[in-house]
Amino acid sequence: MLSLIRPAIATLAITCFSTTASARLKIPFGEREVLNKVHDLPDTEEFKLRNGNHLDLATFHKEFNIAYILPLYVTEEPKLVGFDAKTETYYDIPETEMNEILAAQKLDKAKLNKLPFYTRYGGKAVAVLLIAFIIWGIIPSKKDEPATATA
Repeated sequence: MLSLIRPAIATLAITCFSTTASARLKIPFGEREVLNKVHDLPDTEEFKLRNGNHLDLATFHKEFNIAYILPLYVTEEPKLVGFDAKTETYYDIPETEMNEILAAQKLDKAKLNKLPFYTRYGGKAVAVLLIAFIIWGIIPSKKDEPATATA
């Protein structure tokens, strides 16, 4: 009887005190909002926020991507916004005020408000290459059969 109690207690202890482990990797995909800092405005009173931080300029856009590194397409075109880097908060600034800031800082809106090549086209190129590589691997290769001697 004692020989049955010890394994039962050990099994019960292992079951109660073990943790659940999951080996399944979850790859995130879907639409996400992206902020890219494009210009550091001077740290003057003019650009000081209520919390004491200073305002910078950033582009804000939405993209559909896989695993945060493979942007497949842009769902919302970029726009210039005010950006607090310390709190990672963005502020929609009216067009007239944004134009005044750009004029005062002698900045070109077209140069600031564009997406990098990889964000715009790179993800599509990588996805097409990956799909082509998978299709190429599925197609069976033709192997040369040795010629048989006929007599």
